[in-house]
Amino acid sequence: MTGRLEPVPLSPAWPDRAAWGTATSLRAWQQAAMEDYFARSPRDFLAVATPGAGKTTFALSVAAELIGRRIIDRIIVVAPTEHLKSQWAEAAARAGIPLDPTYSAGKGKTSSDYVGVAVTYAGVAVNPLAMRIRAERFKTLVILDEVHHAGDALSWGEGVREAFEPAARRLALTGTPFRSDVNPIPFVTYAPGPDGIPRSVADFTYGYAHALADHVVRPVLFLAYSGQMTWRTSAGDEVAASLGEPLTKDLNAQALRTALDPKGAWIPSVLAAADKRLSEVRRHVPDAGGLVIATDQVSARAYAAVLKQISGESPTVVLSDEKAASKRIATFAEDESRWMVAVRMVSEGVDVPRLAVGVYATTTATPLFFAQAVGRFVRARKRGETASVFVPSVPSLLGFASELEAQRDHVLGRKVTDEDDIFAAERDLLEKAEQGESASDELERSFEALGSEARFDHVLFDGASFGHAGEVQVGSEEEMDFLGIPGLLEADQVRELLHHRQSERARTRKPASPQPDTVEQVSTHEQLAVLRRELNGLVAAWHHRTGQAHGITHAALRKECGGPAAAIANAEQLLARIDRIREWATRKSS
Repeated sequence: MTGRLEPVPLSPAWPDRAAWGTATSLRAWQQAAMEDYFARSPRDFLAVATPGAGKTTFALSVAAELIGRRIIDRIIVVAPTEHLKSQWAEAAARAGIPLDPTYSAGKGKTSSDYVGVAVTYAGVAVNPLAMRIRAERFKTLVILDEVHHAGDALSWGEGVREAFEPAARRLALTGTPFRSDVNPIPFVTYAPGPDGIPRSVADFTYGYAHALADHVVRPVLFLAYSGQMTWRTSAGDEVAASLGEPLTKDLNAQALRTALDPKGAWIPSVLAAADKRLSEVRRHVPDAGGLVIATDQVSARAYAAVLKQISGESPTVVLSDEKAASKRIATFAEDESRWMVAVRMVSEGVDVPRLAVGVYATTTATPLFFAQAVGRFVRARKRGETASVFVPSVPSLLGFASELEAQRDHVLGRKVTDEDDIFAAERDLLEKAEQGESASDELERSFEALGSEARFDHVLFDGASFGHAGEVQVGSEEEMDFLGIPGLLEADQVRELLHHRQSERARTRKPASPQPDTVEQVSTHEQLAVLRRELNGLVAAWHHRTGQAHGITHAALRKECGGPAAAIANAEQLLARIDRIREWATRKSS
């Protein structure tokens, strides 16, 4: 998009239009999407916009204009959760469009003061006929928020299709990457992709890269932490492994569970680092808040207790999707307290613009959930705000972080198995026990965390890796080089600062002649091991960013820099390759 777009002419028929128009100015992408929508005036429209871009404002602007033009009489908003129903109703009220968030299919009528209702996908599936009758009685606009949820369960999709087939207009919204499925999402258009498999076709797309360039969303620093983990398997075997090492799916899952165990040292160390980062951000953004996303209720309570010890302030704890939880989220959004700890409900759609620091402390590891979670931190309020998200050094999560700008369609042709989620089986057990005080007996018998320690690994920013490859102790000055990045910097300033600090570190670690009065020196073996780990980490980040196989990247580096394979290269050759791949990343970022 280039230039400033002229506003869509507004209809005078909508009585509250003056108040709405003065209270809300549309962003360029919202205006462009509005123009596209009314130029074509389609019955179905799919808008894909990155989290934090303002999908709700766009949808309510469309709704207000449709009502003003007498094209529709009523609105039905379908949201994933009870909390989001209330959030939609509040946003609509500010726009002069009263919605009833307490409506249910069995309720029948609602007050004549309301222009529409807000319901959940689950509520529609329970009684689609009642919703269909409502959609038939009036010229109705149906807003399907986070429409990918209509593909979560066959009953949800069938319910949505049955309920809203007669609707006059349907506006579908999503801000997160779709996933593969055999169930087509209702009212979404599909077309064959390059491989012949049907893929969803959006009518308007506004991705993270565009939003970042427009300063609509914040850039994200991902701070990755590795460390040594020890656990006991169901067979009684003790296993030791490090996060970030190449491991099988099972070992990755068990290593991550060990790291996230609040009784170990990893979680307290990472939470302490995140709190330091939050303090730095609050020096520049005084109301900045943090969010820890936990796997289950037991972990959430334990993390909250650790944070209270670290910060001296009791965090807001959100355990379930209930009215009290919604009030706690709303209160946290308006106050200036430091931390909120939540299970899954805060991962999608929940609007807390002051969230600036996050800790991804959950075993859920799908691209969809990761994008939803990161979306809680990217909403921009003013120029220079940067989000910081702490993540375990698990290959899949680092891959998602490197591919934050990737666009993904909904692909038909294979069953949803969450094959990218290596922790799905264990999470299912945890979800079965979610209403209780502890994880299920089956899960407890299969695994026991024995101990963990954390090390700062590296920072991922704009697809490039900066850091020390797992060699930095928590609480050290080297770690503070990254935790202390100012909380108010433009993206190019962050990039320049990271490159500068990386260059400074590279100079200090270059091989030097032995000094006779040196008391303690790093052995050649240890130095080479550190450099190989750093090179391998950069190659892995390059793979996640470009899709290029690790072996091809290593071969290209050898061709440009010379020398043998990394396993037998000397320190000077390894440093040359490290500097070269950083140059590649810089050129690709510019």
